[in-house]
Amino acid sequence: MTTLADPVPGGRPGDIERATALSGELSGRGVHGIVLAYVDTAGITRVKAVPTAKLASAAAWGVGMSPVFDTFLANDSIVTTDVLGSPDGDLRLYPDLDRLVVLAAQPGWAWAPVDRITQEGEPHPGCTRTLLRHLVADAARQGLTFRASIEIEWSVGHGPTAEGEFRPAVPGPAYGAARQVELSDCAAELLAALAEQGVDVDQIHPEYAAGQFELSVGALDPVAAADRSVLTRQTIRAVARRHGLVVSFAPAVFAEGVGNGGHLHLSAWRDGANLHAGGDRRHGMTADAESFTAGVLRHLPALTAVTAPSPASYLRLKPSQWAGVFTAWGRETREAGVRVITGTAGLRDQSANFEIKPVDLAANPYLALGSVIAAGLHGMTKSASLPGEITGNPADLSPEAAEARDVRRLPASLAEAVEEFRADEVLRSALGPVLADAVIAVRQGEIAAVEGLDDAGIAAAYRWRY
Repeated sequence: MTTLADPVPGGRPGDIERATALSGELSGRGVHGIVLAYVDTAGITRVKAVPTAKLASAAAWGVGMSPVFDTFLANDSIVTTDVLGSPDGDLRLYPDLDRLVVLAAQPGWAWAPVDRITQEGEPHPGCTRTLLRHLVADAARQGLTFRASIEIEWSVGHGPTAEGEFRPAVPGPAYGAARQVELSDCAAELLAALAEQGVDVDQIHPEYAAGQFELSVGALDPVAAADRSVLTRQTIRAVARRHGLVVSFAPAVFAEGVGNGGHLHLSAWRDGANLHAGGDRRHGMTADAESFTAGVLRHLPALTAVTAPSPASYLRLKPSQWAGVFTAWGRETREAGVRVITGTAGLRDQSANFEIKPVDLAANPYLALGSVIAAGLHGMTKSASLPGEITGNPADLSPEAAEARDVRRLPASLAEAVEEFRADEVLRSALGPVLADAVIAVRQGEIAAVEGLDDAGIAAAYRWRY
């Protein structure tokens, strides 16, 4: 994998030799093409593909793709910043050979995440995968590592109507056995495909909304966790298609009701020890874990511009729907923006972490994880303190109790989230001016794209984009 000391992934004899050997191995397994995938600022996975025989060339010199995609909207319109959005220039997509996977549900294909490098061999400032890797490397130099995972919720339907409506594939009750039975073959094939691809699944179950399911995967380092999220969604979509079904990962498939989340789990570690367990602070946290969590909580209003980046996200982010729409934290409190998870007795040294609730799968996972880590590290640097813990539903707190615990409603619209992000110098500095400006421009473009639409129109506009 690329290191900070050697930012150019291609052109090294070892890479070329390895890719050549991989090409022969993949061809022998019936793989004809390799999907090269990355996620843009709007949270859309964009791809190019090369024949298997061209893998060595791609590893050595990359594959061309315009930088204009940094300012694409979800509907494929283009906005601009002072640096991005023009038809000029080119980038090179370099596949990460360490993460190349044969796709079990797409015979003849393999998949690899990419880093985006300029033609001059420099990291592209808009590459969110590079950003995340650099943030993780900076933390490692301070003795910190992380384990992360992203939950995946999706809605399973029959093919959309001519009007683009969603028709749930299973009408059974929330968490009901009927849904598991009705989609038993599809779910079993999904588990088999993910296992073949090296994705360890912790659990899969029917969720609350119509036709909705959730899948949780094992924790990895943040870059690998983001890669896994992209790969898992590709696999879910491919398996569903093989069964004549369609899926939507959109934050809100309908204007009303519970939407699809992408809750983010994160823990910080030092010298092989989980900082969220075995400490002398609340619920076993160490002082560093408390400060890290406090940093995330403090920046949560601005983070929503990254973790909930679509106008449809705010159809989901409503009180009393377990979406975590308040600047509050608590142990196992699913209405709080940050849920502290201690884990089961006997496993806490491995499983303790915290969950960020106001996250959905319109978010670019590399950008979301990078921004959260930047917020947490800032809290640790400042020895930030957590406010008072809450229990129950923050919406039920009196104004006086909410003020005493510093509990505020998170942005209720993307426009509010953008203003919070504009004002957050810590996050904008962590992303750098090119990427921070792209985030603002793309979010403003999304706001303009749905101007005049009611909630049903907003849900419809993004239903089949994610």
